[in-house]
Amino acid sequence: MKILIATDAYYPQVNGVVRTLHETGEILKSQGHTIEYLTPQLFLTFPMPKYNEIRLSINVWPRVGNLIKRINPDAIHIATEGPIGTMARRYCIKNNLKFTTSFHTRFDKYLKLYFPIIPSKWAEKFLANFHNKAERILVTTETMRKELIDIGIDNNKMVTWTRGGNHGAFKNPNKIDLPHKKPIWIYVGRVAIEKNIRDFLELELEGTKIIIGKGPDLKKLKKEFPNDHFLGEKTNGELASHFASSDVFVFPSKTDTFGIVVLESLNCGTPVAAYPVPGPLDILGGTEIDTLDEDLKKSALKALKISREDCLKFAKKYSWEETARIFFENISPNN
Repeated sequence: MKILIATDAYYPQVNGVVRTLHETGEILKSQGHTIEYLTPQLFLTFPMPKYNEIRLSINVWPRVGNLIKRINPDAIHIATEGPIGTMARRYCIKNNLKFTTSFHTRFDKYLKLYFPIIPSKWAEKFLANFHNKAERILVTTETMRKELIDIGIDNNKMVTWTRGGNHGAFKNPNKIDLPHKKPIWIYVGRVAIEKNIRDFLELELEGTKIIIGKGPDLKKLKKEFPNDHFLGEKTNGELASHFASSDVFVFPSKTDTFGIVVLESLNCGTPVAAYPVPGPLDILGGTEIDTLDEDLKKSALKALKISREDCLKFAKKYSWEETARIFFENISPNN
């Protein structure tokens, strides 16, 4: 089957959306399917205000429609609500083509953080209208499904689309000797307000805090927390080695819809500290490695007592093969 994925997020961006779409596509290709992508690399782009890592496409209409017509896919999946996703959706509706969507990011919450002058209800109404035209809506977790029902997204169309963390170097990471006082507490992700990283940095914990990632708040936080170690962006084997060589991964975000980094950490045998919010709650809640707590310091200290063997065993429950299976079973062919 030839499947077209329209997305405003793809390489060279590095984030959970890109990882999910790439891993899903690679597995489906290995099964004999053809996967085509409509990405910002096909268009002129400009950096998204206050989120420069994301490139917003311009000159997308009528090019998106022409590309869809030329590719002539059997099924269409729209992964994001940006210019490419919006124009792909418009083309499908105009030409009576079935399509599916997926929900990766609570942009309504991002807007509240970055542009508080914009009413949240406007963003919620846009998201509900965008997704409710789809045949199926793939959402990350059951907790997220419940939240999306509250903003008007059709529950009957939603399907839970889980994630994996067993990719590349995360399958068998090499440990390295980090020259820091133990225990080592690590954060991996964008260094930005929506990741709530300040909650981690302000914790009074024995040992060393390591921050891996880049973002608009990096320079400011490095000055504010000079005793912590900001290592910049790391990928693949180097990132996996830092996970495997740390004692606890602290995930302070309250806006992520899943948090693939949680599974990446567990695949490296490193326990996770987090708040009981969508994503961590669905992955860790009620399990043998549950450390969740409204007090992030308490969660971190609980995580320090979790065995690495239990983390590795638990991580095997999640795989990208299962992610690809759910995706394929819920697409809507047009012929």
